[in-house]
Amino acid sequence: MPELKISKRDFLKSAAAVALAPMASAAIGLASVGQSGPPNIVLICADDLGYGDLQCYQSNAYSGRRAPRSTPGSSIGTPNLSQLAQDGMLLRHFNSSGPVCSPARAGLLTGRYPVRTGIVEVLFPTDTIGLPDSETTIAGMLHPLGYRSMCVGKWHLGCQPQFLPTNHGFDEFYGLPYSHDMSPLPLMHDTDVIEEPADLTTLMQRYTQQAVTFIANSKNSPFFLYLAPFLPHIPLIVSDQFLNQSGMGTYGDAVQQIDWGVGQVLKALADNGVDSNTLVIFTSDHGPWYQGSSSDLRGRKGETFEGGVRVPFIARFPGRIPKGTVSQEWTSNMDVLPTLAALCGAPLQANPLDGMNLWPLLTGAEETVSRDAVLYFDTWHLQCARIFSWKLHLARYNSFPWGPLPAGGRINLPLPKPELYNLAADPEERCDVADNNPEIVSAISARIEALLPLLPQQVGDDWSYTNSLAVQDTPTGALPILQSS
Repeated sequence: MPELKISKRDFLKSAAAVALAPMASAAIGLASVGQSGPPNIVLICADDLGYGDLQCYQSNAYSGRRAPRSTPGSSIGTPNLSQLAQDGMLLRHFNSSGPVCSPARAGLLTGRYPVRTGIVEVLFPTDTIGLPDSETTIAGMLHPLGYRSMCVGKWHLGCQPQFLPTNHGFDEFYGLPYSHDMSPLPLMHDTDVIEEPADLTTLMQRYTQQAVTFIANSKNSPFFLYLAPFLPHIPLIVSDQFLNQSGMGTYGDAVQQIDWGVGQVLKALADNGVDSNTLVIFTSDHGPWYQGSSSDLRGRKGETFEGGVRVPFIARFPGRIPKGTVSQEWTSNMDVLPTLAALCGAPLQANPLDGMNLWPLLTGAEETVSRDAVLYFDTWHLQCARIFSWKLHLARYNSFPWGPLPAGGRINLPLPKPELYNLAADPEERCDVADNNPEIVSAISARIEALLPLLPQQVGDDWSYTNSLAVQDTPTGALPILQSS
């Protein structure tokens, strides 16, 4: 696709033009979509599912707009998701707004950088913060249009009553307030605890049944279903029906159980006669943790390398999204809210958005997306920025995620020099080409400096602090050893 093959000269011209536009200006305009009644929306977000875990993402050979192909036996069997891709569009360069759960979900549901929402770290049962009232979720955006909405599954944007889904635009909530590896573990219906601890061995079936029932009860009005399975996040708990069925261990069993749930939801849409007027989106919050596949991408959950933030994205809308199509355009989970706003004719919130309207891309009306630089954060820490296929790494932690903490703790430190990767030619982020492209490094760096004042002050303060720290030269033949001054 043109965006990934942009020349250095065109990049510099485009980067200069982007600098003249206000941040996220392209997300403001809505595209009117002709339709026979308001469309229904089903958004399914798996937990810790890897970019390479699905059969339809296994082949890296195809490109352009050809249909995805699976290689039998090469991955976990996911026939319902493969069918979803064959009936719609698969995006190969779809990134999360964060490398861990709570920030990624905040970006997905609000269309904004997690640093804008204040949800920058994984939330725990003891935390007293959550998604603020000032943030508008997809459900909150659709509510004035008469949409019924339900959140089924993992929320993880604040467990205090004022932060739960029913206080963020959802009419109903059935699920866990945070990750299932945390304690205590209450299963909630709206704001009431109905089971503690939650029985995880049957929870995926109950989530699926709640989703199916909601569709049946909402078929006569527009609805928004947000289904967020707790799998394949560890600990891996699957029902007896799926245990040892994948031939690829418990992780494979968990992914197959998700695929089954997707199939049940699709069947419910057809059985209730709403299939033809429903947009179904399937994605994951971020990259895989200890298990799962990030394909040929570098990094995993908790890292701002592509393996930590690039996730599957499949969208199907019969008659509106062409069947069996694939896009190589670079997109973000922050694009979901403005895309749904355009599709449904919903007015956008006053808060600045960082996502783009992807509806013209999904329908095939356009093949490219022109967007500003996108910044990669871990907590408040700015680590990377990307324009088109060029990704600039500027800072990194002094230890691998989820490993033993170094003496003095985990610190975000500037790299000895910026690293530049051309993701079109080098998706694995192995070959630093900064020395050969100083003008691109300068252009992206300049755009970062222009964007920082438009973000919360803590982002700029943290960035200034990071750059006040010292780095030690890399010893020959060793990984960088970073230390604070």
